Amino acid sequence: MVASGSPLGLFAFSVTCILLNIVNAGISDPTLANLAISHGLFFGGLAQFVAAMWEFAAGNLFPATAFGSYGPFWISIAAFTWAQEAGLYAAAQEIDLALYFMTWCCFTVLIWIITFKLNKAMVAIFTLVVLLFLFLAIGEYSVAFHKLAGWVGIACGCLGLYAGFAMLLNET
Repeated sequence: MVASGSPLGLFAFSVTCILLNIVNAGISDPTLANLAISHGLFFGGLAQFVAAMWEFAAGNLFPATAFGSYGPFWISIAAFTWAQEAGLYAAAQEIDLALYFMTWCCFTVLIWIITFKLNKAMVAIFTLVVLLFLFLAIGEYSVAFHKLAGWVGIACGCLGLYAGFAMLLNET
């Protein structure tokens, strides 16, 4: 029998989401972003990917797909940020990141639709993830939307912590 990877996946997503969005909301100095990106590579990215593999082994397709998608998202954000800061390629233009976030928004809408077959916490979390990606895309052109995305991301992370704790508590 394989234990559920969902609490780990939710905690990994949520803590990383909160850390990065504290910066996006303008609460903390942007230097926290480097820590959040490092965190995203290992906890947000790797831990979610591992959680996805546990969920695949247990036959739980939705969490396996979600964690198996959003884990590599965090890894790609970390790699993108570090490569850009190291000067490995020209700086991304606003349209590049806007299209990146809108693509993830579209993917998340599809995942969000499936959450209506799950519990209300998952519906709420993925509603906020859709809004987060939408506001991040718009935020490439608007400081106000970038900060709004930060607050939505913090709320999303807090809901994810609640859901992860509830799953862990119920399965322990």
